[in-house]
Amino acid sequence: MELTVLERLVLLNILPAEGNFATLKLVRQLREELSFDEEEHKLLSFVQDGEQVRWNLEVEVVKDCVIGEKMTDLIVEKLKALDKKGELKDDHFSLYEKFVEN
Repeated sequence: MELTVLERLVLLNILPAEGNFATLKLVRQLREELSFDEEEHKLLSFVQDGEQVRWNLEVEVVKDCVIGEKMTDLIVEKLKALDKKGELKDDHFSLYEKFVEN
């Protein structure tokens, strides 16, 4: 699935930090898949500003990420839970369309 920089960062933030061993192993692998390599760091010039991350918006980086069925289900579940609680943010919009409405 092709994901933008923002989508990758948002997904990294909604993945669970705890769970059973099998799920945590899959989450760890997905975090690696969503992470940014050295070339992307150079291109994007990431800057951590407190809780926020900024990057060079003039550079468009899209990565084709492999996301398995179990992790897709987990992401869909998380996005639906945020929607149900009324906690979806604008940053979640494109992910919701890709994962839930597809």
